[in-house]
Amino acid sequence: MDTKKEQEREELHRAIWAIADELRGSVDGWDFKNYVLGTMFYRYISENLANYINEGEQAAGNTDFDYAKMSDAEAEEAREGLIQEKGFFILPSELFCNVRARAPRDENLNETLERVFNNIEDSAKGSDSENSFAGLFDDFDVNSNKLGPTVAKRNERLTKLLDGIANMNLGDVKTHDIDAFGDAYEYLMTMYASNAGKSGGEFFTPADISELLTRIGTVGKTEVNKVYDPACGSGSLLLKAEKILGRDGVRVGFFGQEINITTYNLCRINMFLHDIGFDKFDIACDDTLTTPAHWDDEPFELIVSNPPYSIKWAGDTNPLLINDPRFAPAGVLAPKGNADFAFIMHSLSWLAPNGTAAIVCFPGIMYRGGAEQKIRKYLIDNNFIDCVIQLPSNLFFGTSIATCIMVLKRGKADGKVLFIDATKECIKVVKNNKLTQANMDRIVDTFTKREEIQHFAHLADLNEITENDYNLSVSTYVEAEDTREKVDIQKLNAEIREIVAREAVLRAEIDKIIAEIEGVQ
Repeated sequence: MDTKKEQEREELHRAIWAIADELRGSVDGWDFKNYVLGTMFYRYISENLANYINEGEQAAGNTDFDYAKMSDAEAEEAREGLIQEKGFFILPSELFCNVRARAPRDENLNETLERVFNNIEDSAKGSDSENSFAGLFDDFDVNSNKLGPTVAKRNERLTKLLDGIANMNLGDVKTHDIDAFGDAYEYLMTMYASNAGKSGGEFFTPADISELLTRIGTVGKTEVNKVYDPACGSGSLLLKAEKILGRDGVRVGFFGQEINITTYNLCRINMFLHDIGFDKFDIACDDTLTTPAHWDDEPFELIVSNPPYSIKWAGDTNPLLINDPRFAPAGVLAPKGNADFAFIMHSLSWLAPNGTAAIVCFPGIMYRGGAEQKIRKYLIDNNFIDCVIQLPSNLFFGTSIATCIMVLKRGKADGKVLFIDATKECIKVVKNNKLTQANMDRIVDTFTKREEIQHFAHLADLNEITENDYNLSVSTYVEAEDTREKVDIQKLNAEIREIVAREAVLRAEIDKIIAEIEGVQ
């Protein structure tokens, strides 16, 4: 991207954050994010629908047509057709621009917004898009005390919210600069997550890690059939596939599952704001490990994920899980207190024969004994592990641990595992470390070439891993560079002799002074 455009983008982002930050007032930013992001989504789908209708009319020769000025009664006639094409419908009077224009005079603004949001969700009911819209606005509570102690105060805040989002310079959807909305959403997510500490870090994978995982997962490919994330959070990682492979790079669509309902709603909003049609994504809300939602959609050619580290799960307390086709092949379940390998086994099970899974892992799973060692043995003996990359510490929000990436493949060309020590591949930005383009290029280039690089990469055959008791820690295979200063022993001895000689002269002089003092006395 050219520097001028990047500069403009940064200025826009700063302006957007200033608006978002000012809007929240005394409310905690983390709590307020649902209002800002929900309003942004409302503005986006209003403009998206209005422009879609306007373009159609203008192409038909009706040059002065403006859907926002149409009567609700006339617009109703187009409802069914639009729901089939766009997945939803909004009456002209309920478009963002019109609700905003009336907001300062609307004493029941909270009720108006609640009605509008319900109507948008209801418009999709009974159609193919129902799952994409159901409950989308659940976290936008227009009657919350967070907005103010009285209805009047809450409506005042809601009016400011509508104005603030309207003032965000997100371009015109007409110009097809769809990146502006999606880009701004990602930026706001990053800012909310970085300011929220641990609670924000849990659902958000920073853009540099997302890019690295996706690049690793798509080496040598210009397109994939489907991309999947079993713990998709707000969906940013899923969407990186399109950014890297291009607009049509993901042929069938984006699939993910998220256990937290608020984050699940944020994820679906994220899809829409990146102009992914309702028929191109399928995000589910439930526990992936015990109630996976995409049996009918697997296998997936690209799986990218940053699952929660070492969380509890049912494990062997659920007698059905050991016979589950996802976990059974290893002959043992991931420990109840550490579900990490359950996510890995699940991903491997749903990986296409020509696919790649790139998963961020907690480092402990690479060397711990017990059931985790048995699962590592299964993965190594069956040649499913392609690469293990040790990342620098402090890359994620809310945790400083140095994580790893495990890369899985079903159809490997060789019987070896590549280990990459990328602990130094980063720059420091404020409190966190960050991967630069050059850092990512070096890691991806090394991953692609599968060559030995002293102190950086080692290609281990399966015998070597077996001899190390199936330990997959990168430090076991890549010798760290000794950065200590080399000492010249001869030079050091010469310096010591000189110091000793000088000391003897000084001692003699001190003795002489003492003798003179004693002589005077």
